[in-house]
Amino acid sequence: MNILLLGSGGREDALAWRLRQSPSCDSLLAAPGNPGIARWAECVAIDPTSPEAVVALAQERGVDLVVVGPEAPLVAGVADACRAARIAVFGPNAAPAQLEGSKGFTKDLCAEHGIPTADYVRVETASDALAALHRFTIPVVIKADGLAAGKGVTVALTRDEAERAIQAAGDGPMVIEEFLEGEEASLFALVDGEVAVPLASAQDHKRVGEGDTGPNTGGMGAYSPAPVLTPELERRAMEEIVLPTARAMASRGTPFSGVLYAGLMLTAEGPKLIEYNVRFGDPECEAIMPRIEGDFAELLMAVASGRLGATEPPVLSDETTMTVIIAAEGYPGTPKKGGLIDEIEPAEQVEGVTVFHAGTARHASGALLSVGGRVLAVTAKAPNLARARARAYRAVDAIRFADGFHRRDIGWRELERSAGELAK
Repeated sequence: MNILLLGSGGREDALAWRLRQSPSCDSLLAAPGNPGIARWAECVAIDPTSPEAVVALAQERGVDLVVVGPEAPLVAGVADACRAARIAVFGPNAAPAQLEGSKGFTKDLCAEHGIPTADYVRVETASDALAALHRFTIPVVIKADGLAAGKGVTVALTRDEAERAIQAAGDGPMVIEEFLEGEEASLFALVDGEVAVPLASAQDHKRVGEGDTGPNTGGMGAYSPAPVLTPELERRAMEEIVLPTARAMASRGTPFSGVLYAGLMLTAEGPKLIEYNVRFGDPECEAIMPRIEGDFAELLMAVASGRLGATEPPVLSDETTMTVIIAAEGYPGTPKKGGLIDEIEPAEQVEGVTVFHAGTARHASGALLSVGGRVLAVTAKAPNLARARARAYRAVDAIRFADGFHRRDIGWRELERSAGELAK
């Protein structure tokens, strides 16, 4: 197959790395790509959110499969345009992409179909949101309704904080919902109409600071699998959340095709849906890709061509992976740009380590520079989480990036839990 991958972040670097290892992948294009992706693919400078540009490139280059990395092209209708042009595409059309594009849409769907999630109210303006606050106890969760790159959520610990979050969100639609007690986990499922199969679990660290403190980010690290999502809880999540969602979308005439990422809260009553993403998470994708075995490109083509139900289920390595994000100083606020990055090669000489590029660019001199935000995703694979963590941080410490910072405690909760089990 000739494959076109859309996107330019760490998730897309991991997807490109994994696709290029697939026996069925003859050639790989990326649009627009980044210096890391350029190791595995030919990068082409087009706008990935332009349906016309994507279809034109795919037709010009004889592309057999388009793989959409980020959410923005999906919401913009890129997958619709590919399907209209009879080009196979991994990713949902714009209508089912509303599962991520509108939190209110997803909450209403859950309410209609009895899918377990937090109680909520949808509001259209900031004044409506302030008036609705009295319905909820504190803490309370404030969510912007549209795409927010993983950062449009505030868990308000006081009423004053909730009011400030509403005012900061501006005068637009938002969702106010009850705060759920429990531990978060992510479940990724491949979905082809009414067929859904689990792919992998992961846990990420959204807060910028050690001990999961500070503002939310797009994610400062992740590991896979997530042992807290036990086989029984995964079964319940598929049967009570993912499959009913797939059937609901199909019944509306807008079937979902692609990967559905369910952010779950594992409560005392069982798993509840926090939110959906309609693409691989970032940095969860960087942690998941090294665990996937077999022909990954063929697996994605099976979903894109409606053959998931007749395809062997995904096979994953029993090993554990951990990803540590190195971000630019100032992230998630106003990050520094232009910092020099060096010594990635020594980092990748650590056993089991791959360094994915999330926010890098090449200077005319050939130097690797930061473009801000999350810059590198240092990923390690090992027989267990403790060893994966040791390898990941050994690689992190080998990299020279004066303007970068990272958390030193990725995986801390699971490591404490496993240490407690060993002590019994």
